[in-house]
Amino acid sequence: MRNSLEGITVIAVEQAVAAPYASCRLADAGARVIKVERPEGDFARNYDKLVRGQSAYFVWLNRGKESVCLDLRLEADRAVLESLIALADVFIQNLKPGSIAKLGFGATDLRRRFPRLITCDISGFGEGGPFSHLKAYDLIVQAETGLCAITGTQQGPARVGVSVCDISAGMTAHSAILQALFHRERTGEGTSIQVSLFDAVADWMNVPVLQHDYSSYRTVRAGVNHPSLAPYGAYRCADGKDVIFSVQNDREWVNFCSKYLRQPELTRAPGFADNMERLGNRARLNVIIERRFSELSSDEAMEELEAAGLAYGRLNEVADISKHPHIRRVEVGTPEGTVETIAPPAIFNSERPSLRPVPALGAHTDTVREEVLARLREVATST
Repeated sequence: MRNSLEGITVIAVEQAVAAPYASCRLADAGARVIKVERPEGDFARNYDKLVRGQSAYFVWLNRGKESVCLDLRLEADRAVLESLIALADVFIQNLKPGSIAKLGFGATDLRRRFPRLITCDISGFGEGGPFSHLKAYDLIVQAETGLCAITGTQQGPARVGVSVCDISAGMTAHSAILQALFHRERTGEGTSIQVSLFDAVADWMNVPVLQHDYSSYRTVRAGVNHPSLAPYGAYRCADGKDVIFSVQNDREWVNFCSKYLRQPELTRAPGFADNMERLGNRARLNVIIERRFSELSSDEAMEELEAAGLAYGRLNEVADISKHPHIRRVEVGTPEGTVETIAPPAIFNSERPSLRPVPALGAHTDTVREEVLARLREVATST
């Protein structure tokens, strides 16, 4: 399965996170991914210098690719890109809105000239609408989609701690490209795909929006608590550590009251009988729950929650997840040496993934240019 896309060529005029995420997953599956960078490189190369002097973002998202530096302001370099696209299966780009079309590589024109080509344009706000022309980075889209409004505490909104809009758009693009490849296998036809960061996360906002549109319920910022299920959140134990647990249904509520709280009479007490009642009385309920957690160490609390058949977990720091017993790691080569990165999430046939290295800036420019020249010579000879 690791080479299931072997023979597929992807040209990616990409930067930052969203498009590199999609093309990285294609590279992991064996596709040849040619990453076209500006002469100064993808600006994500310089987000930080924290992984052997390299950017953590770039190391994460660019393994298995070939780096080719082209200055697309130059006609000669645009000709190189044209030749690459002519023999590609997939073309991905996430430049500033309108930029790629001005350079002569808009999706409509490419699909007319190369009917089997799959194009994927990734943008902030999509192809139409009043904001479609704007640059859009992750936090901006988190704010625009309302995600920040439901993230944080009652004291104020917060950013989700990773680039969730970029990642969501990259995941969406990846799955759409695979769907388009399957469609082409059946029909011989390529596809034009548009993915926006806004659309990707707006889809994830369906629950709070549906609740808003069809009821009087309003999602509130709840910190490390679930906004629409109670009890479901983090509670401080006697040893100062926080444990998160969840009640998802009536059976679990009964077990929680009788086996963990040891207050079976609470099960049908006024204000607590069902989830909506408990949401309305969360403050009163939390006083009872906090008292019980304060009597137990975190290990004792988790042991009793497990015995009661409830889901639970630890409120871990980054240092904790780094050494978590379920973290799978895999070595990846980089220009500055091998690093251990968290492994891709999908496991195929119980195989351990083997990932190709992260490229140095322009490492494949000369080789790819020679390939293009060789193809042009072949065409000239054949005609």
